[in-house]
Amino acid sequence: MKRNNTVYKLSLAGLLTALAVAGSFISIPVGGSKCAPVQHMVNIFGAVLLGPVWNVGISFAASLLRNLLGLGSLMAFPGSMIGALCCGLIYRFFRSLPLTCTAEALGTGLLGGLAAYPVAKLLMNLDVTGTFVYVIPFFISTAVGSVLAFVLLAMLQKGGVLAHITAAGTGKPDATSK
Repeated sequence: MKRNNTVYKLSLAGLLTALAVAGSFISIPVGGSKCAPVQHMVNIFGAVLLGPVWNVGISFAASLLRNLLGLGSLMAFPGSMIGALCCGLIYRFFRSLPLTCTAEALGTGLLGGLAAYPVAKLLMNLDVTGTFVYVIPFFISTAVGSVLAFVLLAMLQKGGVLAHITAAGTGKPDATSK
């Protein structure tokens, strides 16, 4: 049963990574960064479905692929990975979708935005004007992705689909199956 659970998680992680990369075609260019709302939606889905460790792995893989394909910038790493960790930890401890979405927005928007500044300045050699230059654009991007994730996950939860998806990963029947 353990092997099947790992295969399930790896498959779901691959699917979420692909969704994040494909969603990069919808991006907002801001001062050398490419803010991608779909990545933030994927961060919340990853937090709910797989947990913080897998979620950080998904955001790292998506950031790497986005950079290799020219769909993102180096600022994708701190922006998405910090948000993925924050929302993954909040969901693990509180199991609250609104708190998880808020953690994604604050993690990526504030912490990721602040972490993007030294990446832009030192690694990308961009002439950025201040430490907080990426906070607002990152926050706008993550707010859009967080709202989208909240609406979709709430619909899946209401329809009982979310319980089936999470139960499939544990190998145990969910409460709604007969």
